[in-house]
Amino acid sequence: MIRRPLALALAFVLLPATAPAADLLQTYEMARAGDPQLSAAEANRLAIREGAVQARAALLPQLGGSASLTRSRSDSEGTQAFGSTLIPNNGTNESTTRQAGLRLEQMIYDRANFTRLKSQLALSQAGDFQLESAGDSLVTRTSAAYFNVLVAIETLAAAQAAETALQKQFDFASKRLEVGLAPITDVHEARATFDSARAQTILAENALEDAYQALAEITGQPVRNLRALPEDFQPALPESEGADSWVQTAFDNNPALRAKEFQVRATAANVQTARAGHWPTLYFGGSYGDTNTEGSSSNNIANEVTDFENDSQARSIGITLSVPIFSGGAVQSGVRQAIAQRDIASDELEQQKRALERNTRNAYQALVAGISEIEARRLALFSARSAYDASQVGLEVGTRTVLDVLINQQNLFTAQQAYALARYNYLQNRLLLEQAAGTLDIQDVQEINRLLTADAEAQLDSGSN
Repeated sequence: MIRRPLALALAFVLLPATAPAADLLQTYEMARAGDPQLSAAEANRLAIREGAVQARAALLPQLGGSASLTRSRSDSEGTQAFGSTLIPNNGTNESTTRQAGLRLEQMIYDRANFTRLKSQLALSQAGDFQLESAGDSLVTRTSAAYFNVLVAIETLAAAQAAETALQKQFDFASKRLEVGLAPITDVHEARATFDSARAQTILAENALEDAYQALAEITGQPVRNLRALPEDFQPALPESEGADSWVQTAFDNNPALRAKEFQVRATAANVQTARAGHWPTLYFGGSYGDTNTEGSSSNNIANEVTDFENDSQARSIGITLSVPIFSGGAVQSGVRQAIAQRDIASDELEQQKRALERNTRNAYQALVAGISEIEARRLALFSARSAYDASQVGLEVGTRTVLDVLINQQNLFTAQQAYALARYNYLQNRLLLEQAAGTLDIQDVQEINRLLTADAEAQLDSGSN
């Protein structure tokens, strides 16, 4: 599969953001614009990239300037002897000193700076893959929330239909009791089941509202008028050579795994940085300074003021070699710490690789099993509906009891709920498999979206009538 950046592909295939969200593709567009987790991942990548910029800066010339202005004044008091006469000798000195200078330093060799840059570059690449992984996660989080709404809608529709049907059974049992054709126990059973169905409808309504809120948590705004699967939906397996092929693809392309691999590279470079504490460093340096001092001096004996001014310039250039000899064991400790951190990252990589293999195989098996499950659930729903219809007819002719009808109605509700869940779990597993393999693309969202052709909320209108 040819992979394209999701944001770039969306620019060509999505409708304007102002259009009312009604399908999975438009909902995903809203999520890309409003999801705080994706926004945080983008900011995290930018922050990580700056680490490489800062590490590279240590390899470049360092130029600094300084300037100072100093004003000073000193007063002196004393006496001076002229023969046997002591004469007071008081004086004042005032001066102003201006200094300006430039300092240039360039690294010639410092192993730690090179290995530190290597580590930061690896982390920067890891950040790119982390952002890609966050983008893939957004797809599956959005689809899961979207499908949860659809399942909640179908569950509510089934609950409304069950409540309506059970109310009719309760009314029917009450009328039969009035004419002496049914015992009071049938009325109590019908009433209890009807009340339970009313409670189930209330719970389904709350679950649907919560599912809508969960979707809005990702998109940042309410989403309504969703599109759902039609009744004639037929699932199919994606073309592949089996679970082993998907696992190998995941090892090669999964962005979260690739990010962890680069993080291991960064920790390996950190070991080299710690060991560089034993290595000498060589720096070139040069400086230039200009100093100007002016002021005046006076005393009461000469009874005059003497002005003075001095200018001086200083230039220096040289090479500094620093050789570490003993640091109290700090360097050795830093090396051991870096090695331990590298081992931790390596073990985490192995654990993530094993988990990825398990998740990929599970997603593939769930997808394969999902096709059979959907067909089984469809047949179970057909049988449950037929059993309910037959028990309803049997009740009218006297061959079935009210309790039989109530049980079959509950079985029908359970079958409807399970069938809806199986169908949307299949769609979600398709996206989860692509995510695990690292091949999730906007085309996958488009393919799923093309399957959603029915008006989901129309079921509620028909179920409540």
